[in-house]
Amino acid sequence: MIPVPSPDRLERAQRAVAAAGWEALLLSAGTDLRYLTGYNAHPSERLTCLVVPAEGESLLIVPELEAPMVKAAGATIGLRAWAETEDPFALVAGHLRKVGPPGRVGIGNRMWAEHALQLGSATGSRAELAGPLMAQLRMRKDDAEAAALFEAGRAIDRVHARMAEWLRPRRTEREVGRDIAEAIVAEGHESAEFTIVGSGPNGASPHHLLSDRVIETGDLVVVDIGGVTEAGYFSDSTRTYVAGGRVAPEVIDLYGVLQAAQEAACRAVAPGVSAAAVDATARGIIEQAGYGANFIHRTGHGIGLDVHEDPYIVSGNDIPLEAGMAFSIEPGIYISGRYGARIEDIVICTADGVQRLNTGSRDLLTLGA
Repeated sequence: MIPVPSPDRLERAQRAVAAAGWEALLLSAGTDLRYLTGYNAHPSERLTCLVVPAEGESLLIVPELEAPMVKAAGATIGLRAWAETEDPFALVAGHLRKVGPPGRVGIGNRMWAEHALQLGSATGSRAELAGPLMAQLRMRKDDAEAAALFEAGRAIDRVHARMAEWLRPRRTEREVGRDIAEAIVAEGHESAEFTIVGSGPNGASPHHLLSDRVIETGDLVVVDIGGVTEAGYFSDSTRTYVAGGRVAPEVIDLYGVLQAAQEAACRAVAPGVSAAAVDATARGIIEQAGYGANFIHRTGHGIGLDVHEDPYIVSGNDIPLEAGMAFSIEPGIYISGRYGARIEDIVICTADGVQRLNTGSRDLLTLGA
């Protein structure tokens, strides 16, 4: 089921625009626009622009040939469809003139440069990035969003539960990854967005994707996978497996440290606890065991309509967690040239603690023996 944006989202955005002292918020195709309207616009050279003024009517300006898709999405907002011979940038400027003289506007962080520059020229307004404002609106998930993330989490758990079907020695990472990608769709996603199968030394590269390396008996294999559901919400979950055979005692010890760090960080999540404190919880355990230099990334990232969004669970981010915030907890330990390991769950901060959206085993499972 596709969550329908709550009626107050545009109202909250408009209040935030006024509080920022902007004349308007301008958003092109992307997840910010989808969050406010429910319309998943197709990015192209033709301008799609949502205009949210500090006062007055919000307006969605779209190419005429895409107007039927806005209606099919159920977006309840003023619509202005422009013909091929019209100037959509002039239409935006005209709507802004109803608000007042040119001033400051917030533009979406990922608006194409050609659109941002032409909007600036047409409106005469001074552009500022709208990312921080939109992050404040989007960080706290409502019930419909939480339900969508829950379904995405269950779907990716079902894929991990089938890993023994594909992960075994003498297969290449690419072969395993192809099977996983098919299963991600089969288990309830609209598309597979990323498939990391990092075997042996490739597991020490956190963003390694796939290669033609043949998986060997006894390899540690980091499997980090995710997709997007029809509702537009992402899954993202990592487990580390052993491909047949046995691993050395030092690997078992290292994995025990990682498992303890991930568990402790999950338990640390609660309203009022800072994002940095959760990161410090995981990092402290890993550092105490002597692997601090081998944990080379943040502990987590927010998730929702984007796979990476606020809040980021990292040192220096002192934002206090609040109920409704959804993010990953994914510490990792990477031994360059040899192997790596990572455990990742998506969690939601609740009024009294935390809920994990991934429930599959976090043990070091041996597959394909």
